[in-house]
Amino acid sequence: MAETSFKRLNAVVTGGNKGIRFEICRQLASNGVLVVLTARDESRGLQALERLKNGDPSLADYIIFHQLDVADSCSISSLTNFVTTQFGKLDILVNNAGILVDIIDVDAIRAAAGVDKHQGLEVISGAYKLAEECLKANYYGPKQMMETFLPLLQQSDSPTIICCPCMHVLRHMSKAALNAYSRMIDAKKKKYPNLCINCVCPGYVKTDINANTGTSTAGEGAAGPVKLALLPDGGPSGRFFHQTEEGSF
Repeated sequence: MAETSFKRLNAVVTGGNKGIRFEICRQLASNGVLVVLTARDESRGLQALERLKNGDPSLADYIIFHQLDVADSCSISSLTNFVTTQFGKLDILVNNAGILVDIIDVDAIRAAAGVDKHQGLEVISGAYKLAEECLKANYYGPKQMMETFLPLLQQSDSPTIICCPCMHVLRHMSKAALNAYSRMIDAKKKKYPNLCINCVCPGYVKTDINANTGTSTAGEGAAGPVKLALLPDGGPSGRFFHQTEEGSF
């Protein structure tokens, strides 16, 4: 793909300091997109920026860093102001979701996870059906999911620490919430018909989150998100992709 085709595009990649997200930054920059690599930890983000530049000096003019914590409204506002001031617009947003660690702070889940307390954890198996329901009714959405799920977590003896098997519950719900938000935005984008808003699963990729037990590389996992990020105006939207192929919610 010719670099000049995307020379004027600007992108923000959340959590771009490692794994698949790191590769997404690299591949977008390789296609001539000006990438804002973001990370919660400034030192880790700057280290990732240097690794990208050292690995391929030609990317130096296409990648910059800005701190971002998606659970911090002040951090979000800071990034918004930066993008507005520097570029005047944002062409691409790669919004990542994924939680799987040994210890989790409940407060950090507020922007990502949820479950219907009336259906209990059974909602996980119907997470994608939930996305459809969110589109059909305005009374319930990912924010409400998160708000009703948190009290369940906080009922434990140690509310700030959640260990397996809850790890997988939190990880799945963070992804379900993000998918639901994506589909809701797509359904309400009438004023912006050229927007493409899609969800993508990168597959089982070798990263730290699974102790590098995956079956594909981070570069291969990034191929799907990058392909969708570079869709032309008016391309497919409101879809779910598995790697680079369209799948089903």
